[in-house]
Amino acid sequence: MKILTNTLKCIEPLNKEAIRNASDRLDSLTKPIGSLGEIENIIARMAGITGKVHNKIKKKNIVIMCSDNGVIVEGVSNCPKSVTATVTNNFTKEITGVYVLSKFAGSDITVVDVGVDADFNNDKIINKKVAYGTMNMMKGPAMTKEQTIKAIEAGITTVDDLVAKGYDLFGTGEMGVGNTATSSAILSVFSGLDVDITVGKGSGITQEQYINKKRVIKKSIEINRPDKNDVIDVLSKVGGFDIAGLCGCFLSAAKNRVPIVIDGFISSAAALCAYKLNPLVIGYIFASHLSAEPGAAFIMNEMGLKPMLNLNMRLGEGSGCPLAFNIIEAALFTMDNMGTFEDAALDSRKYIDIRKNAIG
Repeated sequence: MKILTNTLKCIEPLNKEAIRNASDRLDSLTKPIGSLGEIENIIARMAGITGKVHNKIKKKNIVIMCSDNGVIVEGVSNCPKSVTATVTNNFTKEITGVYVLSKFAGSDITVVDVGVDADFNNDKIINKKVAYGTMNMMKGPAMTKEQTIKAIEAGITTVDDLVAKGYDLFGTGEMGVGNTATSSAILSVFSGLDVDITVGKGSGITQEQYINKKRVIKKSIEINRPDKNDVIDVLSKVGGFDIAGLCGCFLSAAKNRVPIVIDGFISSAAALCAYKLNPLVIGYIFASHLSAEPGAAFIMNEMGLKPMLNLNMRLGEGSGCPLAFNIIEAALFTMDNMGTFEDAALDSRKYIDIRKNAIG
């Protein structure tokens, strides 16, 4: 609990002066004011994160939290539980979607076993196992509060260690059969939205399985009665080790003043938990893409985030993060290399006036 408490206390607001200076610099570049849209917002927010107007990314890493979910026995997925362990191991074999996209973007990946129901003889998988999967949330709490905190702290220490190794841009990924069910449950509790709105078909279940999935999630919430004003209570009762671990990743990134990217629905649910624990976290989070899961848009609206892309992706794993890395780095490159009005021998005042009149 000490690691979590200290982390929450150390999170500070973005540097407003750096944001203003970056915005002034952007307005001096040879372009109409605001014409680069969200690219300019990325540049300004990066300045607020680091306190510097000009920024370059040195090392990137996507942290993948892996765990099993006890609720799988209720038929909420068409994948057998063994898939979690198989895919967790495959992350280290350079064949998965997230690995290929990460390689293209020049990013490393870090695979963490925070609760898989298997043992690995693989030194590329970091063992931070809290337990061999969660309990069945339809029969009672998925985790104890102590386990939940331990999983959050596993995420915090993982990113802390990577920051110490020089990584300065992070992505978030996961693997855990049944984790769209836990993510939907978390969203329903925090938002009050009905399961008909928050629950999707995950890995491609049938209509009959979909109806059952909604029933299971609704029943789990009714049985556990999680307190939406207590994040640890919500996570422990209807969450998972993977979501809790990713929540810790977001908290650590904010504490260490480094940017971190949401992938899809599951990491969105984890980001929402981090945001509920400390709203200042939101300044350090970027959203890569809008997941095809129906609940994802509601989480984005709740946190006031705009996904950079909408590609109908729903793979998970962290696969959307490398695409966002490319956009973030393109934004920073633009800031460093685009000329000013003075460089272009243009009258900036006349140009800005023309632009303002056109907008007005």
